[in-house]
Amino acid sequence: MIRTILFSAAIVATTMTGALARDASKETKVTLVYEHELPNVPGKSIKGVLVEYGPGASSAAHTHPDSAFIYATVLEGAVKSKVNDGPVKVYKAGESFSENPGDRHAVSENASTTKPARLLAVFVVNTDEKDLVLPYRE
Repeated sequence: MIRTILFSAAIVATTMTGALARDASKETKVTLVYEHELPNVPGKSIKGVLVEYGPGASSAAHTHPDSAFIYATVLEGAVKSKVNDGPVKVYKAGESFSENPGDRHAVSENASTTKPARLLAVFVVNTDEKDLVLPYRE
């Protein structure tokens, strides 16, 4: 009886550990990889943000500071994106898209449920902006 209980507990623990590992792989990691003040445009900086999507991962709908112009390039995999009321598009490694000041990014997700995806978002933004991704509120 005790052996059966311990065996059952081990199976539950293994299953839960596997579930937690799967959830962790669906995370989106956002890292500021560089920032540099523009010497010929006072008050503006260029900031590079690496976005790493696990398989099936996504980002919540969001906007960016009103001063931000963004140019994003997919580095690995494929990314689904929807800006404003435009269509959902899939961008593959090597393809790019842009976002203008005030745009809302309704869909931002890995197009694959089995492979990771990465993109580099390059911001031209007011130097004093620290929060580059803002929750979208209607």
